[in-house]
Amino acid sequence: MEAIIFNPVIISIVVLCIMCICKVNVLLSIIVSAILAGLLSGMDIETIMHTFIAGMGGNSETALSYILLGTFAAAMTDTGITGMLGNTISKYIKENKYMLLLIIMLLAIASQNIIPIHIAFIPILIPPLLGLMNKLKLDRRAVACTLAFGLKTPYITIPIGFGLIFQNLIKTSLIDNGYIVTSSQVWKSNIILGIGMTFGLLTAIFISYRKPREYKTSNSEIKLATEEKFGKKQIIILAAIIATFIVQIIFKSLPLGALVGLGIIFTLGAVKHHKMDNILNEGVYLMGYIAFVMLVASGFSEVLKTTGGIDSFVNTIIPLLPANKFIMSSILLITGLFVTIGIGTSFGTIPILAVLFVPVFIKMGFTPAESIIILSSAAALGDAGSPASDTTLGPTAGLNADGQHNHIYDTCIPTFLHYNITLILFALIGISIF
Repeated sequence: MEAIIFNPVIISIVVLCIMCICKVNVLLSIIVSAILAGLLSGMDIETIMHTFIAGMGGNSETALSYILLGTFAAAMTDTGITGMLGNTISKYIKENKYMLLLIIMLLAIASQNIIPIHIAFIPILIPPLLGLMNKLKLDRRAVACTLAFGLKTPYITIPIGFGLIFQNLIKTSLIDNGYIVTSSQVWKSNIILGIGMTFGLLTAIFISYRKPREYKTSNSEIKLATEEKFGKKQIIILAAIIATFIVQIIFKSLPLGALVGLGIIFTLGAVKHHKMDNILNEGVYLMGYIAFVMLVASGFSEVLKTTGGIDSFVNTIIPLLPANKFIMSSILLITGLFVTIGIGTSFGTIPILAVLFVPVFIKMGFTPAESIIILSSAAALGDAGSPASDTTLGPTAGLNADGQHNHIYDTCIPTFLHYNITLILFALIGISIF
């Protein structure tokens, strides 16, 4: 037990969470926690910083994608197409806030499976809708939970887009460690987790954040209405969106796709050349902070791996695990929660957990469905609620466009409570059923 309590990974993650709850900047909190983890494991400060900086490259493609897509979003806003979209949505939903949440959820799902741009749509769509949300007195915590649901549930349950990547990682990681499963087994087993996420969403919308909440509306900061009419600029934007999607699919590179889209926008004159610097600056403003947090989170992840604390933590727990499959599964899920909330990515957590979990699965006679459910939920746990996860950073980037949405208290804590608790609960229900 002492080895668990004084484990550098556990201590650093707890410190990270405490600092974030105390409203210390997320970027600084991650850096301090990484240094603490390294020092506690016996690393010298020079080695820690070298490991941290070298590890930042793990998310370099993601960070570049966010910067370019943020610029893409700024260019779209400049043409007025986002305001037009906001107006259309406003007229369609009228005074029905639940219809607005449904539209946002469907767009978030589409960003994972149909047009896999992940969180890039949020700074494009959400800021123009904040005025409407204020008018409806819609609690933005409900919106954050809706966005998190649309960003997370599809990759767990639907084998398309990001879901195909996630589920292939689950399958490959199990196979590589000696446990044979098929692709169809993964999504079929994970349906129970999707049901749990749905339960969490409904609880957030209709119970936790149902009551009206007042926000200040500033016409200078958020403007829903637009005098733009659909014309040449908007056609160019649509062509750029299609080109971005096609290039991304063909070359499997989101940064390249975004770059091609921007090239079309600037070359064909949807945005004038003299505005190029301003648009790029605005793109960096929209997504630059998220990009840096993702880079720093990758460095933190590398330090945690180098300390050996993750292996030590799990290897200390495994001998203490009881023969009861239900209790053992609960402990494995909590282990996944701690690892993922620190690293901030469910995708990156899968290979780490698989190496440690599969021997337990084999020893205890877990069925393929039970193994898939435990590994999938353990990896996904913490993604919602982690200060360094794009599942939380993305919603905050859009909802805090007017400075009235707190990352920790309005995004991380609500998503943590509504999705991590339900994932654990329904994962345990799943292994009882299967």
